[in-house]
Amino acid sequence: MFRGSLVALVTPMTADGALDFTALDRLLEFHIAAGTDAVVIAGTTGEAPTLEADELEALVARAVATCGDRMPVIGGSGSNCTRKTVDLTRRVRRAGAKAALVVTPYYNKPPQRGLESHYRAVADQGGLPVIMYNVPGRTGCDLQPETAAALASHPGLVGLKEATPDLARLARLRELCPEDFCLLSGDDATSLGFILGGGQGVISVTANAAPRLIKGMCQAALAGEERKARMIDERLKDLHAALFCEPNPIPVKWVVKALGLISAGIRLPLSWMATEHEARVRAAMEKAGLGEPAPDNP
Repeated sequence: MFRGSLVALVTPMTADGALDFTALDRLLEFHIAAGTDAVVIAGTTGEAPTLEADELEALVARAVATCGDRMPVIGGSGSNCTRKTVDLTRRVRRAGAKAALVVTPYYNKPPQRGLESHYRAVADQGGLPVIMYNVPGRTGCDLQPETAAALASHPGLVGLKEATPDLARLARLRELCPEDFCLLSGDDATSLGFILGGGQGVISVTANAAPRLIKGMCQAALAGEERKARMIDERLKDLHAALFCEPNPIPVKWVVKALGLISAGIRLPLSWMATEHEARVRAAMEKAGLGEPAPDNP
């Protein structure tokens, strides 16, 4: 259903933490011009845990209105409560999203049978195609390949974002899941290997800052142009790492602000990037060809 370079978009905010819809429009136009294949609103990078349900719906609705038919919009609707996840999925459907990205329930550590029941309930009741999202490093919950494969037979569960660096897991998923089940990387540093190993693309943090490069890498990898894809990936390697010098999305918001696209807004308990990391992030930007951050950007 989805393929190529998908961006896990930052949520633009003003200095006091209010949503900045003008900056959201600017970001979306930036990605449309760069050829980004789809946008995820309110994923991890979009600070989903700090967004109210009405804010989520408003962000998705604005993105859909701005993008029109130029770029599909996916709404992040996961939580650690099945009933709430169904409600949020219905909200992003009402706002016009093409699909929902649903993270595994965090903190309460459900067993695999609980995960299976959770995703089936969301797919049955939410009204949207669902891309499951496995990020055990954040959630303390790991959707196993066998469970994902069992869920892949459900017509409403169309794909999986696998945010682990273990490419052996991809081989197992590809072996077990139907050919038309969409497997997307959620780990920029290993996304090239993921695509070359049979994945269809990446939901990328780095694409916030370098959408044309991520698009080019994905295009080359999917076309079997491995040498070209590796050249682009090498250029991005330091940026991939630097964007996790502090928890995501702290560094990537700093970079997107440096590019003049957003203000320095982030919601507690996250905080703006510490100055001690600026030199490293700036150097990674320069290596990727993103240029010098401008201190007088908005």
